Amino acid sequence: MIELIHLKKKFGDFVAVDDINVYIPKGEFFAVLGPNAAGKTTTIKMITGMIKPTEGTAKIAGFDIQEQPIEARRKMAYVPDFPFLYDKLTIWEFLKFIGQIYEMEESIIVKKTKNLIDLFTLGEFINSRIENLSHGTKQRVVIVSALLHEPEVFVIDEPTVGLDPHHSRVLKDILKERSENGMTVFLSTHQIEIAEELADRIGIIDKGKLIAVGTADDLRRQSRNEGSLESVFITLTSNHSSSNQVVEDFQK
Repeated sequence: MIELIHLKKKFGDFVAVDDINVYIPKGEFFAVLGPNAAGKTTTIKMITGMIKPTEGTAKIAGFDIQEQPIEARRKMAYVPDFPFLYDKLTIWEFLKFIGQIYEMEESIIVKKTKNLIDLFTLGEFINSRIENLSHGTKQRVVIVSALLHEPEVFVIDEPTVGLDPHHSRVLKDILKERSENGMTVFLSTHQIEIAEELADRIGIIDKGKLIAVGTADDLRRQSRNEGSLESVFITLTSNHSSSNQVVEDFQK
């Protein structure tokens, strides 16, 4: 459902994402880990069509996000770490607007909105303007709006930013449930425990390169480290940084 083919992004001479190749099938929960400035968010922006790759292709459900953006976006939902909302709308007006974008019938919008509003305990705010909501409440609104049209592919950057523990649990449960029912999830996070708890496979990005992909046990074998996923992550990224430094020293 998500296919990244020789994906590369340069900003001037700086290579932010360097030749990433990965296929994420229908129903897989795929989590990406990486240090700060590793290229995770840049990769997500290319997947969602927000920025154009310097080289390579990102496909959503078989559609090239650059060549067939409307078809690809119909299949997808995206929740950024700092989302944009229309502040002058109420929650209901915003959700109705999102449903209409996806050409949903109003009766279906009402039904699905009610279910999601109940899950994320937004009922008391349904007629409140978005500008008057707290950051955490706005984050819940964005998540509900992304789930509303039942996307086949769900892309989320730092999923629990702004959420309290209860709603973090709700989000994790619903993403895992929908993944088990066929929705492909691409999740980027700094929180190793979220990746370990939820993901079928984990990718580790460092300095723009996808340096390891697999289950937690696969990553332990690749790193030759049988410890926690945190220690595996540190081993893999440290080894990658060390090997890069050797090459740079040799080239001087």
